[in-house]
Amino acid sequence: MAEEKTTALGFFQETSVVSAVRDTYLWFSERREALGLSNPGTVENIAREVQKEVFLTNYMFSGLRADLTKAFSVAPLFQVSHAFSMGSQGLPPYTFAALFGTPRVFLQGNVDNDGQLSARANYRWSTAFVTKTNAQIAPGPGQAMLQVDNDYTGKDFTASLKSLNPSILDGGLTGIFIASYLQALTPSIAVGLEAIWQRAALNAGPETAVSYCAKYKGSDWIASAQLQAQGAISTSYWRRLTERVEAGVDLNLQFTPGMGGRGGGLMGVGTRKEGTTTLGAKYDFRASTFKAQVDSSGKLSCLLEKRVAPPVQLTFAGELDQFKQQAKIGLAVSIEAAGDDLMEQQEKVAGSTAPPPPF
Repeated sequence: MAEEKTTALGFFQETSVVSAVRDTYLWFSERREALGLSNPGTVENIAREVQKEVFLTNYMFSGLRADLTKAFSVAPLFQVSHAFSMGSQGLPPYTFAALFGTPRVFLQGNVDNDGQLSARANYRWSTAFVTKTNAQIAPGPGQAMLQVDNDYTGKDFTASLKSLNPSILDGGLTGIFIASYLQALTPSIAVGLEAIWQRAALNAGPETAVSYCAKYKGSDWIASAQLQAQGAISTSYWRRLTERVEAGVDLNLQFTPGMGGRGGGLMGVGTRKEGTTTLGAKYDFRASTFKAQVDSSGKLSCLLEKRVAPPVQLTFAGELDQFKQQAKIGLAVSIEAAGDDLMEQQEKVAGSTAPPPPF
């Protein structure tokens, strides 16, 4: 009986269909290895060089701010911080934060004076697979948020699955689910897509959307483009001008059906077109960094980070809206305190091959 099972299994493995699929997969894998492709990143960060490294939109603030950070350990990473702000609409007056990190685990928690709590918990299952969880709880009804990200980083691709406020407590699946995939085709070209499925409540039907993206990487420049389902087009271009100077431009076009005319589809009659262009530059000096950007809506912004001493950094931010005749100015000081034993820990971590915490 055992011999019959072995013979049947061997026959199944040697069928022409299975052999053809296996040979095709091996041939495709060998071709990918021969191309020498590298990981292209994620769809979410396809324009990271422009939007997160050159532009200062995510770093702008107004009023006065002071950040005090105390590091207790490097391996494992453990530190606490106190943040104070005054005259800012987007920052609370006081925030306490603590974080802990190992090569597999990263934990971070923030709580402000209003009782709003935010927490992050990331876990690295393997060198390629990481799960990231973000939760926020605030006083008042409907202020809770839960986000779970799963990222798989291959040699020449990245697959991600993100969920926002997923729930099955109402008898069905609700929430927002985003799946994305970015594949490198050549050492310079990468293409990908992103699919969104969302359902606010069971009495409402689900909504779906698909967007496409592409990225080209040159020797000292990177260009990317995204086409979204609602007709929005986003393009970006980044270039390293010198060793210390970077520049980038970002263009967003939105095509929405207007009130007048008939046949108002994408690019059709009755379509309203809106667009914004942003141009920015980044200068890295020996002990400081300067960023500046201007957009087509009339906003001029700049940010200067200056390290006046090893533990002290000053930050100046300014924004001028010429159309609205408004101006914002921000000044921040950051102080990092650490013991002498942490320098020895940093030297040991720099010489080790252990991966960093899954930030």
